[in-house]
Amino acid sequence: MKNTSETIKLTPIAAAITAMLFAGVANAQQAAPAEEKKAEEQSNTTVIVTGTRTAKAVDKIPGAVNVISMAEVGKSLALSEDATAVLARLVPGYAESTQAMSNTGETLRGRIPLRLFDGIPQSSPLRETQRSGSFTDLGVVGRIEVINGPSASEGVGAAGGIINYVSKTPTKMGTEVTLTTKLNSQFEDDSMGWKVGVNVAHKQEAFDVLLAMSEVDRGMQWDAKGRRIGMNASGSLNDTEGRNLFLKTGFNLSSSQRVEVSASRFKLDGKGNYVYLEGNRAKGVTDSSQPGKPFNGQAEFNDFRQYAANYTNDEVFGGTFTAQVYKASQAMRFVAEKGGADKQDPLIAPLGTLVDQSEVHSEKRGLRTGYTRPDFLVSGLELRAGVDVVRDETEQRLALTNRTWVPPMEYSSTAPFAQLSYDLGDLTFSGGYRRESGDLSVDSYTTTYFNNRVHVEGGKLDYEASLPNAGVVWRFAPGWSAYVSYGKGFSLPNVGIPLRNIKVPGQSVAGILDLQPIIVKNKEIGANWKGSWGSLSTSYYQSDSDFGVSLSIDPVTGDFIMQRSAVRVKGFEVSGEYNVTRDLRVNGLYSRIRGLMASRLGGPLDTEQGVSTINPDKVGLGVSWQYSERGDVRLSSTTLRGREINPGKSSREKTGGYTLLDLTTSYKTRYGDLTLGIENLADRYYILTSAQVPGFQNFFAGRGRTYSITHSITF
Repeated sequence: MKNTSETIKLTPIAAAITAMLFAGVANAQQAAPAEEKKAEEQSNTTVIVTGTRTAKAVDKIPGAVNVISMAEVGKSLALSEDATAVLARLVPGYAESTQAMSNTGETLRGRIPLRLFDGIPQSSPLRETQRSGSFTDLGVVGRIEVINGPSASEGVGAAGGIINYVSKTPTKMGTEVTLTTKLNSQFEDDSMGWKVGVNVAHKQEAFDVLLAMSEVDRGMQWDAKGRRIGMNASGSLNDTEGRNLFLKTGFNLSSSQRVEVSASRFKLDGKGNYVYLEGNRAKGVTDSSQPGKPFNGQAEFNDFRQYAANYTNDEVFGGTFTAQVYKASQAMRFVAEKGGADKQDPLIAPLGTLVDQSEVHSEKRGLRTGYTRPDFLVSGLELRAGVDVVRDETEQRLALTNRTWVPPMEYSSTAPFAQLSYDLGDLTFSGGYRRESGDLSVDSYTTTYFNNRVHVEGGKLDYEASLPNAGVVWRFAPGWSAYVSYGKGFSLPNVGIPLRNIKVPGQSVAGILDLQPIIVKNKEIGANWKGSWGSLSTSYYQSDSDFGVSLSIDPVTGDFIMQRSAVRVKGFEVSGEYNVTRDLRVNGLYSRIRGLMASRLGGPLDTEQGVSTINPDKVGLGVSWQYSERGDVRLSSTTLRGREINPGKSSREKTGGYTLLDLTTSYKTRYGDLTLGIENLADRYYILTSAQVPGFQNFFAGRGRTYSITHSITF
């Protein structure tokens, strides 16, 4: 019966694909030579990134850099509105997407990355909620820059790398209005979703403005067996609605000076029409959802707001000065729980009956400055220097009963940095230093009933860290370069977890060992090639932290427990693209990561890290065909391989692999652009790798086949 149903579902979609391809072939001979030349020129364009704080050519950076273009972001949006899915598909070292509001386990090369939106942090190192992946509509993003490994250009949280989402900027004179509409469905009763977005771009000689608004409504998600996917305990994308408002305006004060002001408001709300339905792991029955209201709590949400002012002057003592002042607030509400052991209190309600839900609130204020001076002192020597000042205030409360779960924490830091880069023929030498100097203040507080209501004496912790880096890039042949680098990164542990888990009386904030910083030492060697035939990048890295962080599952609460011990992560990755013809391209990637930790403080590295930190081996393949100047089609696959770690130990994990196929095809008409996306084309039934390891309400299947049709018109 299921096969008959699927045939009916596929018939109109197959007809649409056939029509698009037929129209494309019929018009293939109309392809303009200028368009063909443009595609060839783009393959040879030098890639410039700004995630290093100033514009820098990729072939002069001693490290692995991935740049996801606006077109690639658009292809991912054609398949789903998942904010991190594009990273999982295109960045070798990025982990499996959770397909949820929560991005727990979505690491970069086995460590938590620093996510930035126009340079502004989107998460708090004080209480890493794993909800920082959804903070804006990707329709306003012009490109995503992924800088792997620690960086001297950023401080707290950048030990694992930087993911910088850069907003669009108007480039054409006059006014352009782009209207985007989208429908998606799995052809189940409640799986329909839609999106409406409007971008207004205006540019004059000295003035430009971008206004972007969008609204997204998501239905329920279904697996390939026709079963609703369960509501995620930390936040689902199922049954949600999102609204985004973004405004950016810039004014050129002169030929060398520019001021830019931006404001962003993003709200992703659960609609509260479904509740979690527990499955049976022993019988292979996954968690599901059923219509209902979530206890007497409120639906989960992400509420992200930020405001920034930027100033640039290209004529300051022969160099460029930049400054950014910003304010950001981030609020996240989690799912209401009834009877959750760590949220009970007999003074409020009988044990096992109390309903509560947690909320995290974070406020950030910061100043980021930078100065770049080419030909500093001698020809070919470039200086980059600046200072960052930040203040982060974060707390976590049990909102329905107004109880403190994680006390208010305040982190303040001042961090000067300097970086030198010297071009000597085909060689580029670089070296730099960043000095992190901050303090963490926590007031006295009392833990919850679950943690024995102990009094914890407040206090202040000082954090000082010296972060040097050095690297060499050798451009040894046309289009080819190789590099070797070493650098240190600095981050705070997830401070909120050890603070809320204190159970023993007589402790103070200053005496908690788990609050000590994470210092990461990263060594890397790699090579890159880019030419008219395509591109190739490969790298091998090792990342060590003597006092690192590993996460495990509490068998009672199902929540994460933070363990501090030595950690070593090793990895190899390769990615590339081959232009078979001007119109046909194939691409691929491979990533292999292994993480080792000490099972006890001071012990040997004897335990492999699991899926909460280290992603299984990943293989990505894709083929793109530009069959005419109007149309294109892309077929891609993502494979996560099975693995077994720590056999014979209590920490043993055995996970199975899977392969997913995705298809997108676009066609330009006089009435706008039409794009069809089919996610999980083969309707493969699979269990998410992260769900194959028992945890709290986490036994989820992945999405089954999903169809999306997007229309975009600019006028």
